[in-house]
Amino acid sequence: MDETGSGRKGNTWVKISLQVPVTLAESVSDLMAVLSGSGVEISPETAEGIRISGFFPCTDDTNPGAEITRVVQGKMEDLFALYGLSGPELSVETFDDQDWATSWKRFFTPVEIVPGLVIKPSWEEYPAREGERVIEMDPGQAFGTGQHASTRMALSLLTRSLARHPADRMLDVGTGTGILAITAALYDVRRVVAIDNDPEAVRVAEENSVNNNVSGAVMVSGTDIADVKGKFSMIAANIVHDVLVSMAPQLQKLLAPAGRVVLAGILKGDQEENCIRIYEGLGLKVIDAMHEEEWAALLLQQTTRR
Repeated sequence: MDETGSGRKGNTWVKISLQVPVTLAESVSDLMAVLSGSGVEISPETAEGIRISGFFPCTDDTNPGAEITRVVQGKMEDLFALYGLSGPELSVETFDDQDWATSWKRFFTPVEIVPGLVIKPSWEEYPAREGERVIEMDPGQAFGTGQHASTRMALSLLTRSLARHPADRMLDVGTGTGILAITAALYDVRRVVAIDNDPEAVRVAEENSVNNNVSGAVMVSGTDIADVKGKFSMIAANIVHDVLVSMAPQLQKLLAPAGRVVLAGILKGDQEENCIRIYEGLGLKVIDAMHEEEWAALLLQQTTRR
């Protein structure tokens, strides 16, 4: 049981929200998901940033949400301090609900995350339309469920590329929930190797691949990229700029001739330009790019024959 008390019976819900800079949105939403153990609501970006809300069951009738708010405030202050920022201001709402265990689910419905690809929670029925792919993935899982701009752009570049140029083997580096790997399998990639150095991410990705009936095509493990063998016609890496730069030579060596790589998790401007410079220096060329909010994503192709 987490220290916020998630899982105790009660009939009051506490919604805790905070406004965060775009660059912290993914870290804050991941932390909120861990603390709440249920759902995280991410509102569209505004001039003030992104609003993130967590939902917590509460049994304290005298002062609903006081202890939960104290814990969340402390954890968020610790996270913000890592970025040299002062602690955020939280807003707290309470509401009664007899069905406390599932009430937060009403905030989440199926959504078309990129054209032709729908993410739906497990409790929602969704009949796929002709040509549409559907991924079942519940909110509240850390590591990304398509709500963040970098994940959406990675999915868009990946699906567009696979629709035009099918791939037989793909490597997903830093798989998280496995959303990119699962998508690749749904787009007929026969073998997807998904790796992550976080054991919890490996567990979640394996579970999601089973739930989406693609475990036969997706192999999830904690294998280090240095130990990955073979060549891949597609690689996807939605991580952070510094890691993408440091592993560039390894990714280039793992790409098959004319293979493609999706890079995401980088900021527009200096980070994007630096990634392009590094990868072009290794014989890749940019063939597509996307920008959303402060983020950039790139699709590059191997041009060096080895």
